[in-house]
Amino acid sequence: MKATDKLTPLEAVNKIRNDRNGQVVMVLQGGGALGAYQGGVYQALHEAGIEPDWIIGTSIGAINASIITGNKPEDRLEKLKEFWQLVERANFWGAFPAWAGVADALSSWMTLTKGISGFFEPHTRAFLGAHVKLGADNAGYYSTAPLRKTLEELVDFNLLNQGRPRLTVGAAHVRSSVMHYFDSRDMKLTPNHIMASGALPPAFPAVRIDGELYWDGGILSNTPAERIFEDNPRRNSLIFAVHLWNPTGSEPDTIWEILHRAKDIQYSSRISSHIVRQRETHRLRHVINHLMRFVPDEAKKDPLVKELAGYGCPTRMHVVRLLAPRLDNESLIKDIDFSPAGIRMRWEAGFADTTAALTNQPWIGEWDPLEGVILHEPQQGAEPAAEMKMGEAMTAPAGPAPAGLSSHKLAAE
Repeated sequence: MKATDKLTPLEAVNKIRNDRNGQVVMVLQGGGALGAYQGGVYQALHEAGIEPDWIIGTSIGAINASIITGNKPEDRLEKLKEFWQLVERANFWGAFPAWAGVADALSSWMTLTKGISGFFEPHTRAFLGAHVKLGADNAGYYSTAPLRKTLEELVDFNLLNQGRPRLTVGAAHVRSSVMHYFDSRDMKLTPNHIMASGALPPAFPAVRIDGELYWDGGILSNTPAERIFEDNPRRNSLIFAVHLWNPTGSEPDTIWEILHRAKDIQYSSRISSHIVRQRETHRLRHVINHLMRFVPDEAKKDPLVKELAGYGCPTRMHVVRLLAPRLDNESLIKDIDFSPAGIRMRWEAGFADTTAALTNQPWIGEWDPLEGVILHEPQQGAEPAAEMKMGEAMTAPAGPAPAGLSSHKLAAE
């Protein structure tokens, strides 16, 4: 293709969709107020005429995902904006630039003491003491009853359960600490499933589903990308992995900075370690698929050969990682920064980063036939090198951050 024959974003995405029943997937992390970034990501896709085929979400990612999948395409963006306007914490001092830091701190303090309209409210008895019996279904500092009402108003669960797009939300089973995925392809989803995915302890109480309690899936896997690699049947995929927590950071030298950095590490993506494992597995699937070409037709009829051939797979996964930026003066409590400025800046960043990715189209190109998983990074150093195997080189980004995207060919050469 000539340089002048630049594809539109929709045409570039459809290159994947039209290749062996390919799909477009969004993977949305948990992160409270940081989830406004995901709204901007969706807006950029939506305005380019791109609607996802499958959304996988955890916590705030599950809430955003349910609003998208539970509305008609023409209503999705407005409903998403309506939710973020509802949870916005207005403040008087924000009108004065010189008091911006005070306004943000006050907004976060008000969130802790008063809750967020349409999301959560204080559970008074929980503040009487850590050993006060609250009951397993109510044990949390806040009640999420307002969130249930919001979901019922903004999400058409009958439409959501039609599975177009497909929705998967992750939650942690309280008694066994096993990750459980609730999938609209396999079952009927309700507000309970969305709320369970966002029931972060000890702030929010666990949610009971079919007699069992579930917590926020982020405490086990805050970026459930592995669900795509494990799906059956696997399909060629263009995956927009939307990450809210920074995996890299400076060395902290105060207790406050330590708590902030520890939180980033706890909830940041493990996508490189996932891909290091998946690339070898997927490469072997490609190798099996390739070797079957040399097996005589008569031998292919053997039941054992058929079984072994079943481990082969020709699919390829392109992972476009979108990373929310650090804002000035953000801290440990950034995930409860529901201030107008915080929401606006994160939303705008999500829109800009996704627009850049759609312009650059890093998934378009020629790839080694044995490569099954390819990671496209937003900028150099976005993922710690320690996640990679010893001796592996990482390609420099194609352009300046944050607009540039580099492609890491993570399947072994």
